[in-house]
Parts: sequence; structure tokens; C-alpha cells
Amino acid sequence: MAIVIGYGIAFIGVLVAYQLSVGKPKNKKYKVSGIALMVPISPALSFAIGLTYAVIVESGWAALIMWYIFPFIFIIGLVMLLVGIFKKEETEIV
Repeated sequence: MAIVIGYGIAFIGVLVAYQLSVGKPKNKKYKVSGIALMVPISPALSFAIGLTYAVIVESGWAALIMWYIFPFIFIIGLVMLLVGIFKKEETEIV
């Protein structure tokens, strides 16, 4: 049951981030996606993946893989957020 909740929270985070970024400029999309990836998605997804792997391997210690997955996904979200903050918006020359 906890595995399903983890995947559900990650899926809801993706849906909310998508809804907030529809029709926005690229900078805003990067910011929203980065924050969404860092806050709700990365902890829930790493938790769910860790528990899924532990069930498959049949070892409780295998669930500690979530300690390696979480920082990886979090850093990807941080990079996306920083790109959204520091990337200059392109203007069209007419």
C-alpha cells in the first residue's frame, strides 16, 4: 500500500506541475518543473522505487537504495530550477 501511495504522490505532483506550466514561457516551465521535481516528486518517487526494489529482491536492506536515488533526482530538479532562474528569455527580432 505504501508503494502505491508513493507512486500516487509522484503522479499527482507531475499533474500539478503540468497544469501550472501550460501556456507559460520556458523560464516559468523550468522553474515550476524544478520545484515540483525537488519537493513532491523526488522523495515520493525514491521511496516508492526503494520499496519496490526491496520487495523484488526480498531484502529490507535493499530499500536503502532510496538514499542514492533521492539526491540524484533532487539535483536534477535543482538544475532545472537554476536554468529557469538564470536563462535569459529570447526576444524575436522583427
